Amino acid sequence: MIIDVHTHIFPEKVITNRQKYYNEPAFFLLYGHPKAKMARGEEIISAMDEAGIDRSVVFGFPWSSHETTMMHNDYVLEWAGKYPHRLIPLACVLPTEDWAVREVERCLKSGSKGVGEIAIYGACDSQRVLEIYSQIAELVKSYNGVMLVHANEPIGHSYPGKAPQGLDFYYEIVKRAQNIPLILAHWAGGLFFYALLKREVPELFRSLFVDTAASPFLYTPKIYRVAIEILGVEKILFGSDYPLLELERYRKEMRAAGLSEEEQNMIEGGNAAKILGML
Repeated sequence: MIIDVHTHIFPEKVITNRQKYYNEPAFFLLYGHPKAKMARGEEIISAMDEAGIDRSVVFGFPWSSHETTMMHNDYVLEWAGKYPHRLIPLACVLPTEDWAVREVERCLKSGSKGVGEIAIYGACDSQRVLEIYSQIAELVKSYNGVMLVHANEPIGHSYPGKAPQGLDFYYEIVKRAQNIPLILAHWAGGLFFYALLKREVPELFRSLFVDTAASPFLYTPKIYRVAIEILGVEKILFGSDYPLLELERYRKEMRAAGLSEEEQNMIEGGNAAKILGML
């Protein structure tokens, strides 16, 4: 079974009239260019069929508007309802907003299997936001869900969506999300390297997973072998960041890294099936 744990879909009215939403700074940052890819619900199903992907974890965008957030989350839930054996919906919120926890609870009650991709693309009051993350993590735990959080590397080239929060911020999220499957996107921004430390770090990382979203743009293929050595292959989940990249691009890099067939199968779906309760 092949499972993509990191995909985005957008409602038709956002795609066809994206300029209307440019008042949202984060949206303009990531999708302000007319060639920035966005996909509809029907498009992800077609893409999955073409690539041979069995299931996709799907979510929206962290809007600052509660109304737009609800509209987008409802769209994700609608498509997951149409394809319950293909799409796994997550609730997406902006964790700087007072209504974020209420919206997560609304979506969990409506069928969301957790939250994601939670992201903050600008500066924030870290302590206040971390408290919101704590509340969200508790809700997710009560529903036996998963939590997927954006993380990015603190050095290297600049690109739209590269958040200013450092690895210490993501480490604090890990502390607050114990005992639930926590997926830190984009190889956790490199946070997993610190699993080499003794004492508290390996213990705190026991329920931490990383996904491969956007890996070809960020790391060399060696990242797979390094992550397997440090974290273990069972902690790595295939995420495409659809519609950004296709499965074959990731497979090419896994082959270049010299992964065995068993390792590749675990990353492409076996690991995700376990944490999503499908085995």
